[in-house]
Amino acid sequence: MKPARQSCDMDACLLCRLCLPSWKSAIAVSKKHYALKKGELLFSEGDPVTGIYFIDKGRMKVHKHWGRDKELIVRFAASGDIVGHRGIGTDHNYPVSATALEATTVCHFDLSFFQDSLQVNNTLLYELMMFYARELQESEKRMRNLVHMSVKGRIAQALLHLEKKFGTKDGFINFPLSRQDMASYTGTTYETAHRMLQELVHEGWVSSEDKRFTIMQPAPLQAFVTAQEEGQ
Repeated sequence: MKPARQSCDMDACLLCRLCLPSWKSAIAVSKKHYALKKGELLFSEGDPVTGIYFIDKGRMKVHKHWGRDKELIVRFAASGDIVGHRGIGTDHNYPVSATALEATTVCHFDLSFFQDSLQVNNTLLYELMMFYARELQESEKRMRNLVHMSVKGRIAQALLHLEKKFGTKDGFINFPLSRQDMASYTGTTYETAHRMLQELVHEGWVSSEDKRFTIMQPAPLQAFVTAQEEGQ
C-alpha cells in the first residue's frame, strides 16, 4: 500500500456526506489517501487497529479465517463503503482482513479523529448506528443460512444480493466474481460452488461467462431462495 497521488472528491463516503459543513475542513486536513493493487491487503486479521477506511474507488472483500486453511468472505465493499469499523471496540485488533479485488484507493482516518467526528456530527453517529444494526442482522442471517440453507440456495441468494448491491452493466451483474470467491462467500468448496452454479445455468435461471453472471429468470430464482429460507 502506498500513498495515492489523487484525493477524493469529499462527497462519496459516509463521513463526508453526513458531517456538518464546518467539519469538512477538519476532514480535509486529517484524511490520508492510499492506493492498493489488485490482491493487496489493506489490513490483516489480528493487526492492531490504526483507524477507519472509506473506499474512494475500487472494490474489496472483507474476509476471515474459517476453520483450517479456509476463508469466509464476510462482505464485499465498493466506492463509498466503510472498511475497518469492525476493529472499533475494546480489542484494538482487526477481527477480519480486507483485500483489494481490483486497483483501489481508500481514505484513512485515525481512530481518534473518527471518534471526535462521531461526537460532533449527530447525523453521522445515527447513520453509523443504523449501519451496525443492519450489518448485525445481515451477519446473523448469513450464519443461519450457512447452517440451514443448501449450497445451491446460498449461491442463488448471493447472486440476487450482488445484483441488488452493485446493479448490472451490459447485462451482467456489475461485480465480476471468481468461483473461488463465490465459494468463500457462500461457505463451501470451489468444486461444490462450481457444480451448483452449473445447475443454476442448466435450469436457465442464470448464465455465466468467465467471472460474470446474469440472472436470466429472477422470479423463479427468488422463489427458490424464499422456499429455502422458509424451510429453515
